[in-house]
Amino acid sequence: MKLALQIIDRYILSRFLFNFFSSFAILMFIFIFQTIWLFIDDLAGKDLDIWIIGKFLLYYMPTLIDKVLPLTVLLSSILTFGTFAENYEFAAMKASGISLQKAMRSIVIFVILLGVGTFFLSNNVIPASEQKIFNMRRNIAKVKPAAVIVEGVFSDIEGSDMNIKVDKKSGEKDRLLDGVVIHQKNRSNINTTVIKAKDGELVSDEESDIIQLVLNDGNYYEERVPKSNKEKKKYPFTRAKFDTYIKNIDVSSLNNQDFEQETDITTDKMKNIFRLNKDIDSLKDNNVKLVKAFSKNIITRMGVFPLVIDDSVAAANNIVIPKTETLTTPKVEKTKDSIASAKDLLAVFPEWQRLQLLSNAKNSIGGLLTTVRTKKKEMNKRYEVYNRHILSLHKKFAFAFSCIILFFVGAPLGAIIRKGGLGLPMVIAIVLFLTYHFIGVFADNSAKKGAINPMFGAWLSTLIMLPLGVYLTKRATADKGLMSFGNIADRFTSLFKKKRNTDKE
Repeated sequence: MKLALQIIDRYILSRFLFNFFSSFAILMFIFIFQTIWLFIDDLAGKDLDIWIIGKFLLYYMPTLIDKVLPLTVLLSSILTFGTFAENYEFAAMKASGISLQKAMRSIVIFVILLGVGTFFLSNNVIPASEQKIFNMRRNIAKVKPAAVIVEGVFSDIEGSDMNIKVDKKSGEKDRLLDGVVIHQKNRSNINTTVIKAKDGELVSDEESDIIQLVLNDGNYYEERVPKSNKEKKKYPFTRAKFDTYIKNIDVSSLNNQDFEQETDITTDKMKNIFRLNKDIDSLKDNNVKLVKAFSKNIITRMGVFPLVIDDSVAAANNIVIPKTETLTTPKVEKTKDSIASAKDLLAVFPEWQRLQLLSNAKNSIGGLLTTVRTKKKEMNKRYEVYNRHILSLHKKFAFAFSCIILFFVGAPLGAIIRKGGLGLPMVIAIVLFLTYHFIGVFADNSAKKGAINPMFGAWLSTLIMLPLGVYLTKRATADKGLMSFGNIADRFTSLFKKKRNTDKE
């Protein structure tokens, strides 16, 4: 019997592995093509080698596993156990005394090992992959000036002291430019020169480190920086009209660009658990300090809430509290304030002073509200970064557990529907995965904005699939269908019988 179980375990595991790796290869191929369409603007028409494009896709593949692997586990488990049930192989196993749990034993061990490997992937491989992708996208944009110029937006050209905006790019490798506006900086890094042209062209030679920007039919404006104060009041500038203006751009520092050159910029997706935990603590402390400092600043500006300092706190921080009362200070008897409201306070002043006081108060409150709104936007961005770090930390664990839970959804579901092949199982797997994926996307967006707890947002889709897996496993173990329509019909029938009996009475 033990030998028979080992043979059956190997047979079931081999069938599952075949479906798993074939499904993974097909789905990865589909998602890679989707990635090409996603980054077509970054890669196409920029004179990049096939080797560079291949490396870019290779570095992007680990990030695709985040979507491909859960769907692969779900689809392969439905295919495997659906085929067993359709060919009555499960019926033969049950007749031999082998339950569904025993049949799933070898695959469960594989899925658990897969979950451990998935955690290692999300903690070590994917952050490094995200860093490589970011570096390559940033450095690809540096290689050709035409690649970094975006239509309708001012764009900085690396290696030069100017930024440029064009209305439209056309021609081979986007060399022809229409509606060119250039802002050029001086040695103090201030924009003092503006060049406008009707059209232009980027002319370059593969053997030269100089790119010529040839501008046609335009105007040249330059703000002069005078030395004396008298000349500064006149705001002097230089203006010239040109038919053709040639500007040379030195790109010697860009021609030998390393596409994988490291940068100091890191996001939450580029960090492992150790780095995320460290940054979460520092981000939290910084946000609390900023809020406290801003609150103290607002209180000081309003001037209506005195800052009370306890003697022990003052002694600990070496704060000297000025004495407001001494032995020689005469005692003043407390009297009831005759001013009961702001209206009574205003009545003390003449009319012209009332208007001045109200105007000053209105301007002061308006300034405070503007300051609070600006600070609120800044803090919302800071807290979004903080939430993203918490979300990324817990998603590394949730991703590993999702593969295990989705297996316990797909395996019993395949045994229940008793259908193999790529027809119905594929449809069911896609519907379940889309449900799982959309719940995850909704939870991620809500967690980033602070609508829900980031930890809960990372686990929400996995937690929703957990009771479904338990329910399907119980029904498949008891050899029941997906839904017992007979029991539902019996309940409705019993309700109608009770109603008839009460009507007769």
